[in-house]
Amino acid sequence: MAETNRRWLLAARPQGMIKDSDFRLVEEPVPEPGPGEFLVRQTHLSFDPTQRGWIAYDTYLPAVKIGDVVRAGGVGQVVKSNNPAFKVGQMVQGGFGWQDYMVTAGQTEFMPVTPLFPGMSPEQALGVFGITGLTAWFGLTDVGKPVAGETVLVSGAAGATGSVVIQIAKALGCKTIGIAGGPEKCKWVTGVAGADACIDYKSENVAARIKELAPKGVNVVFENVGGEILEAALMNLALRARVVLCGGISGYNEANPAESAGIRPYMNLTVTRSRMEGFIILDYATRYGEGVQALAKLISEGKLKTAEDVQHGFENIPTTLRRLFEGKNFGKQLLKICDPPLPVV
Repeated sequence: MAETNRRWLLAARPQGMIKDSDFRLVEEPVPEPGPGEFLVRQTHLSFDPTQRGWIAYDTYLPAVKIGDVVRAGGVGQVVKSNNPAFKVGQMVQGGFGWQDYMVTAGQTEFMPVTPLFPGMSPEQALGVFGITGLTAWFGLTDVGKPVAGETVLVSGAAGATGSVVIQIAKALGCKTIGIAGGPEKCKWVTGVAGADACIDYKSENVAARIKELAPKGVNVVFENVGGEILEAALMNLALRARVVLCGGISGYNEANPAESAGIRPYMNLTVTRSRMEGFIILDYATRYGEGVQALAKLISEGKLKTAEDVQHGFENIPTTLRRLFEGKNFGKQLLKICDPPLPVV
């Protein structure tokens, strides 16, 4: 076991694009678990656009305090335990933050990593079977409620959540249209994720292409980007469409989200008698098992493929988060700190 616990602390609220100076790397003694607690050595970290909000302002969770470890989900191995429910050597996942080690009593936000099939990886535990996949499943099926034969439009379609939404919608018998940036990502969305079409927002008129591909309008919009992309979708709604607000990565670098521009064609929601609804995956915590089983079934049937973008090195954690806002990631953004199994105490 390492002699120190490396931790990235929040040094400043980010203004615009995330900078290395927004964080501070420190080394501290490895904590000791108390009665009923266990010590986890983290092996993999998850990166999601919502983390930009967590370090900037209060969202559905309080903002990370200046000087605190940066909040993030991860997978790790129990290396020391005073809790009979968590055995040494066991893999667990939860909100470990940007650090090597964490002591916890195993509250509800920490859970064992249960292999759903032989060879299931930590990357899959954090991706398709973690918050990413669950967000796609519940956001589409519970909020969007697609029906076979309908048209589903997904922005950020080459991203971790959007690519899973595309494939769930296809499995449900829907026509799918993705929106992504660049020919390589669009090729993956159609060739691997199986979308019927993918619009390259970097080189095409998004609103015009949606109308061309869905002349009768789209029935479900799964929105991950916001801004002009969302406006293009709102201009092409079918009667009684459902717009699922999952994220708005285009505006996450705004210093104050309350000052972001409004949505110009919102009255089309009235004209088409459509519904626009936001959701937070934490609301579905009691149903996570249901979602995981549904996603595992799709994978076993060959209807769901995943892409993981795995970076390496604890020192590269801030750079890895920044990749999400530079359009560099392809699929689920992860970082490997070390490989399990680890030496235990």
